[in-house]
Amino acid sequence: MNSNNLGLVETQFFTFAHPPHELTLESGVKLGPITLAYETYGTLNKDKSNAIMIFHTLTSDAHAAGFQKDDPKPGWWDGMIGPGKAFDTNKYFLISSNVIGSCKGSTGPASINPKTGKPFGLSFPVVTIADMVLTQKKLLEHLGISKLFCAAGGSMGGLQALKWAVLYPECVDSVISIAANHRHTALQIALHEVGRQAIMSDPDWQNGDYYGKSIPARGLALSRMIGHITYMSDKSMDEKFGRKLIGKERVGFDFSHDFEVENYLKYRSDSFVKRFDANSYLYLTKSLDYFDLAEDGDLTATFKGVKASFLVISFSSDWLYPSYQSKEMIRAMKANDLDVSDCEINSSYGHDAFLIEIEGQSRLISHFLNRLSKEKIYGK
Repeated sequence: MNSNNLGLVETQFFTFAHPPHELTLESGVKLGPITLAYETYGTLNKDKSNAIMIFHTLTSDAHAAGFQKDDPKPGWWDGMIGPGKAFDTNKYFLISSNVIGSCKGSTGPASINPKTGKPFGLSFPVVTIADMVLTQKKLLEHLGISKLFCAAGGSMGGLQALKWAVLYPECVDSVISIAANHRHTALQIALHEVGRQAIMSDPDWQNGDYYGKSIPARGLALSRMIGHITYMSDKSMDEKFGRKLIGKERVGFDFSHDFEVENYLKYRSDSFVKRFDANSYLYLTKSLDYFDLAEDGDLTATFKGVKASFLVISFSSDWLYPSYQSKEMIRAMKANDLDVSDCEINSSYGHDAFLIEIEGQSRLISHFLNRLSKEKIYGK
């Protein structure tokens, strides 16, 4: 199976769970049909043993690498995926899908409800990380692949990779979890709730029924400002902005923007409003808050039936998903005698480091995958 060469790539779509064979979600609600947007890179080998599934962050999409027609920007992890890169498309077949609940080509609250002919809005069922993984499993079956050589991702993508290993231990050889953890903490839930309240407090939100009307732009922008602050660190913000003023020598003694960091947050939030759906932001943050790999409270027991090898990467300045949370998970893995490689990268970039520290991650990932591939693919 050949995908598009890296360079110009196309997003593909897979639709399944047609009535009366809807998919039963973790909540017990049935949903269908369901569409997943996805892209592939590289070539699937004859015994289909070199497939790697890449999972994206909270607000990203299936376009992980290469370029799309009429878009000058490469995929969000282009520095990591391609010939000779960490995820080497000369060796591996990469699959990147957009999650259910999103607004980037997969079925979500902005999609048309076939029963009403109108956007779902808040009638869309609440989805979980487990639901995302279940739909990805259906995509893998559609592609004729029974086992992943590796499941990999950062942040929300790392949670999906971990859930793959737990839900489908026979279907995953290895996992790369970056800037992730095993459950959402009270702090992480609180930050998301403030963001959700910012959206729902906007009069234009209209209880989620704003499609075709004025969108809750101000609420979504404020929510993104809050979120973006959590992705950086105190040091990275100070190094980038400090107390620099915007084209002036002294503060204005009013409530206009004085500091560069204020202008930066407005720019990032305004850009976000143009590309993302407010309801999807609500649904995806809620899916993160529900995430708890050890729902019975016993993390060691959670990894009892897991068979995968693990590479766990964290970052020293990540206060959103701090390293100690990764270390808790690593201890549970090692208690089950799993093959675990772990590394805390010294970085000042905060949570966003996994999108920036390409060189350091590339060395770790290349070494990890090369070691395993000799045994599992090329050593057969």
